Amino acid sequence: MNSINNDINQLIHDTRGPLNRISMQAELIKMVLENDMPKDKALTAVNKIIIACQDCSESLQDIADFTVAMKARSK
Repeated sequence: MNSINNDINQLIHDTRGPLNRISMQAELIKMVLENDMPKDKALTAVNKIIIACQDCSESLQDIADFTVAMKARSK
């Protein structure tokens, strides 16, 4: 059971990383828009947000796959 908890905690940790990157890049976009900074910084941040969203989606799929595997193992 401890191994399962470790696996779940790792999956949660792996999902938080992309979410943190999304948050940081959104803050950067906000600063760019509020302070008349170069728009290329905002575009770079948007691209990083898109990549982080894809990473988050992959992490969520890993959680879904793990859940299916756990259900199959318990039968």
